[in-house]
Amino acid sequence: MRWTWVGLTALVAVAGCKQVGPYQRDPNDEDAISSNVPVIRAPTQDRCAALGKSSVRGGCDDALYLASEYARRLAVGDEVCLEGGFGEDPGPACKARAAVIDTGPNRVKLEVRSARPDSRWFKSEMRHAWYEEGALVDLYLAERGY
Repeated sequence: MRWTWVGLTALVAVAGCKQVGPYQRDPNDEDAISSNVPVIRAPTQDRCAALGKSSVRGGCDDALYLASEYARRLAVGDEVCLEGGFGEDPGPACKARAAVIDTGPNRVKLEVRSARPDSRWFKSEMRHAWYEEGALVDLYLAERGY
């Protein structure tokens, strides 16, 4: 009789676990061994180098310098605009806002805080991602048409 109750208890426990569903890790969790947080890498060639010797190259080089300085100076707690004015304080034209939540050598961890429905970041609220400084510089240049 005792083994029947033990078997029945085990069956209920297993059946109960099956109904919960598969275990899914939090995509924002990090640990020392593996990380679910994506790393956005810098492009292999910057946009200014792709312009060659055209007349807009000087303006692109200036923007590249400003973007590099901006990306290097980002610190934990800073708010950034990811779309509609990256490199400026988030204002009314900003479609997607993010906050710097961590920094590391040559990279910044951003968390998307809010995004308008017309933004490409709309379905990404509260997501984390590591951005290499070069990726942020590329975003800056892309928003300025280079």
